[in-house]
Amino acid sequence: MCCYITMVIERPTRRRFCSWIAFHLALLLFVGIRALAEIRYSIPEEVKDGTAVGNVAKDLGLDISSLFDRRFRVVSESKDAFFEVNQNNGALYVHKKIDREELCQGSGACLMELKVIVENPLEIHYVIVEITDVNDHSPSFPEKEQIFEIFEQTLPGKRFQLHTARDPDAGINSIRTYTLTSNEHFEVDIRQSDEDKIPFLVLKKSLDREQKDKHTLLVTAVDGGKPPRSGTLNVSIIVLDSNDNSPIFSQEIYQIEIQENVPVGTSIFQMNATDSDEGTNSEIEYSLGKIVKTKVYDIFELDKLTGEIRVKGVVDYEENDVYKLDIEASDKGTPPLTGECRVIIKIKDVNDNPPEIEVTSLSNTVSEDSKPGTMISLISFKDKDSGVNGKILSSITSDVPFVLKPSYKENIYSVVTKGFLDREEVSHYEITVKATDCGEPPLSTFKTLSIQISDVNDNSPHFGQNPLQFYLGENNVAGNSIFSVSATDNDFNENAAISYHIVRGGNQNDFMSFLNVNSDNGHISALKSFDFETLKTFQFQVVATDSGTPSLSSNVTVNVFILDQNDNAPVILYPVSSNGSAEGVEEIPRNVNAGHLVTKVRAYDADIGYNGWLLFSLQEVTDHSLFGLDRYTGQIRTLRSFTETDEAEHKLVILVKDNGNVSLSATATVVVKVVEPKEAFAASDVKSATKNEEENNVTFYLMITLGSVSTLFLISIIVLIAMQCSKTTDYTSKYLQETNYDGTLCHSIQYRSGDKRYMLVGPRMSIGSTIVPGSHANTLVLPDRRGTSGEVRKQSFIQYFLQAYTSLSVLCSKFAFHQVSKAFTTEESMKYHWHQSPKSLKCVVFLYRLY
Repeated sequence: MCCYITMVIERPTRRRFCSWIAFHLALLLFVGIRALAEIRYSIPEEVKDGTAVGNVAKDLGLDISSLFDRRFRVVSESKDAFFEVNQNNGALYVHKKIDREELCQGSGACLMELKVIVENPLEIHYVIVEITDVNDHSPSFPEKEQIFEIFEQTLPGKRFQLHTARDPDAGINSIRTYTLTSNEHFEVDIRQSDEDKIPFLVLKKSLDREQKDKHTLLVTAVDGGKPPRSGTLNVSIIVLDSNDNSPIFSQEIYQIEIQENVPVGTSIFQMNATDSDEGTNSEIEYSLGKIVKTKVYDIFELDKLTGEIRVKGVVDYEENDVYKLDIEASDKGTPPLTGECRVIIKIKDVNDNPPEIEVTSLSNTVSEDSKPGTMISLISFKDKDSGVNGKILSSITSDVPFVLKPSYKENIYSVVTKGFLDREEVSHYEITVKATDCGEPPLSTFKTLSIQISDVNDNSPHFGQNPLQFYLGENNVAGNSIFSVSATDNDFNENAAISYHIVRGGNQNDFMSFLNVNSDNGHISALKSFDFETLKTFQFQVVATDSGTPSLSSNVTVNVFILDQNDNAPVILYPVSSNGSAEGVEEIPRNVNAGHLVTKVRAYDADIGYNGWLLFSLQEVTDHSLFGLDRYTGQIRTLRSFTETDEAEHKLVILVKDNGNVSLSATATVVVKVVEPKEAFAASDVKSATKNEEENNVTFYLMITLGSVSTLFLISIIVLIAMQCSKTTDYTSKYLQETNYDGTLCHSIQYRSGDKRYMLVGPRMSIGSTIVPGSHANTLVLPDRRGTSGEVRKQSFIQYFLQAYTSLSVLCSKFAFHQVSKAFTTEESMKYHWHQSPKSLKCVVFLYRLY
């Protein structure tokens, strides 16, 4: 075996060798592509399986340790895999027994072209393996015996063609000579015809039938092998009287041309030979010569009487482009004489074979961040036809971001990207490759490559709305999910797996520590129960982060509004006894008229809207005809004048309940004592002693409260005017307070969501308000007087400023109310201030409603 490196041409004949080398060198210089070396090995036929041919990896300079990872392999154009490579050591070895005579018919060099492919990066190398012949076949004759009938008048020098022996071996192992057993009449002469040696039996001495009428000879064909092999032919010669004129053809060689795929039975040529003899000696029969290859008999037939040559089988140019028929014309003389000629039939190619597309290597998955020009596949085209019919035009017919890029070798292309890829737009491509030959009509072949685009993390999570607004009823169950956030990611698999977390900072409000988000599904739970009376709204941010590398994230602002529930029972403010129970004693003169105000029950509910709207009713009374209770104000008045028969003491139990869906209530007990007018006046004189001091205390606290609130109000007006000099903004704060005092301490809260403003109200609604269907029962939608400028920062600052102003005002009002409440130590002092200073007391009540 031998190995040498050279540039290999497809048909390695010597006369084309130099022209192919010049062509490849010029092509490499013009295109500028790195030339890949082609390796040539030589190995004899019939070697055992596993026989090493050569170390391809070593000869190519490849790293043996990376052969497995780079998918080092060999691809052959033949159907049978005669060779394989060892990925462990890079050796090329015989995989299947090789019979050169079966693989390569003829005496020329038997070459096999292999493609050695490695990937990452993709490289293709060409290996030529020459199969050398060994002398494993003996010469053989088509028949065991050949008989000649020769007239005794035959002159010396007459030649008789013998059967030609066939030896499948090539080169020196083919037939070299013919020998004949020793005799005095005949000798063997060899004529060289193309690649064949044709033996002739030559008469060197005239025959004498009377001496001997039959001669038996042995012809031996010997090849040039070492040791030589031989085959024999028995030749029998019958001596007859001679027919002295042989049939003659008009020319020794005829050449005709037919198209391939001609129909079976078509007549393609008419033979015509003449014989100068007469009678039976001039009657001619035609036959195919004995040296014609066996396959010719399957394709053509010869009419022995007419000499017509007809098509018998399928004529395929790709299988054989020329046929040589030796025709013999024999007369019917005794002995018969023959004449020979050769018919050369050339096959004209027809475009009957579509191009073939072979995908040598394919990367089924391509990353979406691949740069333009990235190679994904190596494709080769071939057409069995020749000339123009075998010239191939290739293209990609589908509208895809891929193109065919020619290689340095003809009909080999690489499929590369021509632009940037985006998996989120198209995740899968079907690349249709079309190959069309230039025949008439042209034939085409299509091949579809399926390419999957792999994902990279190039898309951040996206929230459908930002900011988000949620409404949560107070008294939620601690630990339960209160709402959820959800983000989407256009990426795939891990790049689209989103986790959530809440942004927590050192200066966050206390409520942030009570919020928790499920990192997998975005469900947000509260670790404590919220109280509307303590916290009405809060804001926080949630960050959505994907699992890509590197990870991408986005955040969303969540605004939460707490909705009120009826969770506070009414609180009795008056009457209240010294031990804290809701009990009081009222004394009235017996001579009062009907409609006299006995006292007023005062109560407060921390809830808002209907939940804080209180109603009063008499649950227990001694005499229903004597006292009446106002349902809305809690005032107790006499219904008639007292009589002598009326009892001196009456007990009234008043029920105070709110208007929630499940109403809550409280009771107060008022004991009314009926006294004579003198006793009532005496009690009045005793109480008047403390009247002045209590009034002074009330006036002092009212002055402090009103002064503080007025100062804050003026400051806020000045700030608002300064900020609105250039543009009108929204003068309604997020939380507005309404003064609607009717004897019951109730209040309302307003808040805004989107382009609507909501208000939770008490029993009396503002004119122009409308109830939103499907909303909270106590929620109204008010006309939005906000400007459309969208100056969010100004509005936020105004809202925070008004909230601060409201909070300070509430603190002052609450302080004043508690101080005034302490001053009202008795029922009489309350009544006194209510009748004597109604404006002062009502102002205190107004301030408390602000709270």
